[in-house]
Amino acid sequence: MSREPHSPSPSDATVPGALPSRGSPDRLSPDLLLERLRGLTRELGSAIVCYSGGIDSALVLAVSHEQLAHAALGLTAVSPSLAPSEREDAGRLAASIGARHEFVDSHEIDRPEYVANGPDRCFHCKSELYDIARRRRDELGFAHILNGTNADDLGDYRPGLEAARLAGIRSPLVELGFDKADVRAVAQLLGLPIWNKPAAACLSSRIPYGTAVTRERLSQIAGFEQDLRDLGFSQARVRWHGKIARIELAVAELPRALEPERRQRLVAAGKRHGFNYVTLDLEGYRVGSHNEVLPGHALRVIQ
Repeated sequence: MSREPHSPSPSDATVPGALPSRGSPDRLSPDLLLERLRGLTRELGSAIVCYSGGIDSALVLAVSHEQLAHAALGLTAVSPSLAPSEREDAGRLAASIGARHEFVDSHEIDRPEYVANGPDRCFHCKSELYDIARRRRDELGFAHILNGTNADDLGDYRPGLEAARLAGIRSPLVELGFDKADVRAVAQLLGLPIWNKPAAACLSSRIPYGTAVTRERLSQIAGFEQDLRDLGFSQARVRWHGKIARIELAVAELPRALEPERRQRLVAAGKRHGFNYVTLDLEGYRVGSHNEVLPGHALRVIQ
């Protein structure tokens, strides 16, 4: 398995030449954005799409299938960090699009740098994915590998962006200046049923930096989050802190978690998945909370 030459620091997480997110006065219509995406995709000739099942990569896959037909392939990496429900949803959506689609086993958990869970963990995860995608591209004789990064992703610390740059991955949504609102608007225009799907980062992002990523911990998180969805919470994260589960819910859903019967079921679910204590984060769900500890904090490794 090939390895990338270095791991990035937080300051490395940029994509040269990326267009900034546009303010509302300059926002282009979804129709025009879609035509631009179609035109760029046609010019590619053939492409593998690193497809997670989220709205960003789903849009890239849908347009790639529309414009390139059999010369487009969606590739979904399966590992312990992918929730089973996300795997099922990705397969269903690809089938509904009619796209050529494959699941492939990903072994980032065999990489010591990934398991160590430093701030560059995502770099090693994406490097594994892009190694797999490049081998498949070469086997098929395809021209390009695409991902679903959009312009809004450039504002957070995302070492996976550096892995994409080193691997020569193209990000058509960034190249065309799509922000998240653009992605959702164009996906709705295309009739993609997940146009308003909440963000769904990998399960490893629930484990604090410096705490080892293990199959058992990922399984705990996946099981508890599924129970939260079964309890009717649409946006939920289980943050792993040893015997403590810190739950992030959409702020509007926090009162429902304290309804007596639902609260009891929530606590019981947490204990069933191995947590002694179940807590609610009163700040609620927010994008990037995993990275809030980075500035000026030393990381204590927990084996």
